[in-house]
Amino acid sequence: MAIRKKLTGKFSGLRKGLAREKGLMDRLKNIGHLLTGNVLTSLMGLVGFALTARALGPTDYGILALCFTYTSAVERLVNFQSWQPLIKYGAEAQNAEKLSSLLKFGLLLDISAAATGWLIAVALVWTAAPWFGISKDMSGLVTIYCSLLPFQITGMPIAVLRLFGKFRSIAYGQIASSVLRVVLCTAGVVTGAGLFEFVLIWMTSQIIGSLTGVALSLLELQRQGMLSGMLTAPVRGITSRFPGLWKFAISTNISLTLRSSANQFDTLLVGYLGDPAAAGLYHIAKRIGRIALQAGDQVQAVLYPELARAWASQAFSKFRRTVVQMQALLVGFGILLIGGIYFTIGPLLQLAVGSQFVGAAPLVVVQSVAVTVVLFGTVMRSALLAMGREDEILRSVFIATIAFHTTALLLIPRIGPMGANIAHIVMASIWLTAMTIVYRRGRFKDR
Repeated sequence: MAIRKKLTGKFSGLRKGLAREKGLMDRLKNIGHLLTGNVLTSLMGLVGFALTARALGPTDYGILALCFTYTSAVERLVNFQSWQPLIKYGAEAQNAEKLSSLLKFGLLLDISAAATGWLIAVALVWTAAPWFGISKDMSGLVTIYCSLLPFQITGMPIAVLRLFGKFRSIAYGQIASSVLRVVLCTAGVVTGAGLFEFVLIWMTSQIIGSLTGVALSLLELQRQGMLSGMLTAPVRGITSRFPGLWKFAISTNISLTLRSSANQFDTLLVGYLGDPAAAGLYHIAKRIGRIALQAGDQVQAVLYPELARAWASQAFSKFRRTVVQMQALLVGFGILLIGGIYFTIGPLLQLAVGSQFVGAAPLVVVQSVAVTVVLFGTVMRSALLAMGREDEILRSVFIATIAFHTTALLLIPRIGPMGANIAHIVMASIWLTAMTIVYRRGRFKDR
């Protein structure tokens, strides 16, 4: 009898272990789909940037980089990032009717934010362009590029595809739009296109990429039998059905806005305190050094819905184990990244974009250090969001952002673009430390 109990206990433990490993393997499989898509998308993006840089040269490319950065910065500042509250509260929704109302609320929020973003972006170009390093000659091009903003409806589509586990659709939808961008850039090089034509090429490809995500999410809702329900679902009284929804949405949006003031305005700061050529070098370095952030983004894409469900069901042991596994995975990846970039970045830049941009090599190496710290923090941020600790995230971002801008304003005039990279390391370190303290103070007790 005792032997039977012992064997039963061992088999029970084995089953639990296999179940845990299955969860990890499923997670890694989904991350693998997203990473495959993002690696290919990033490589395609680098090809597109290389073709554009070779065609335009450092100065015109720097102007185009300022167009990218300005519109992206305004989008991040205004975009409500509705996927975060949609995933958290969607994971807790008890029926399709409540979920449909929540998704419609998110879609309306996305449309409103996209329209507002376009209005603000155009108004700022014509009233405060010099403060963003945008000259009068550049204002027309930047205004044209802002035309993509009304189409940037991303929050609800992201939430739908992640909640229903359609990570493969996310990945390969991105690849399709990236392939189109490379085709258009190649056509631009072949036809001798100039700055204006490349502005249109990049604007068009971004619009198509955004609309692809919307189409995929609507197709998934149709497959789930929820499309008509979402379109007709009432949104009045949404906050009473999901208490804390607005507070969560506003807090997470402010948090991302603050982070964006560093991650988006850094190129503008370099351009303002330096010149377009310096901004172009920094933008190239940032694009290469931050490819690794795609890994963090994809881990968060898979991890956040899973952690939200685990927290809602009070499966705290699973919650903590998942956090530790993902942190270990990303830190290892980050360390390999720093070593790989250190030994290969010089020849890579020479081959990809030419000798004019080799000066960006040290910038990429230092950028990769900041990226590694951010990777570790990505998991912690997902955990705190799932725990409903958005206020602590906001507090940590606020402190870290102040440190970034102080460091950048002090260092960029003295050491150029490298000052912005050092400022990113300072910001990421403070952000990670503050979130880790909050997480470790959390109380976990399984049902």
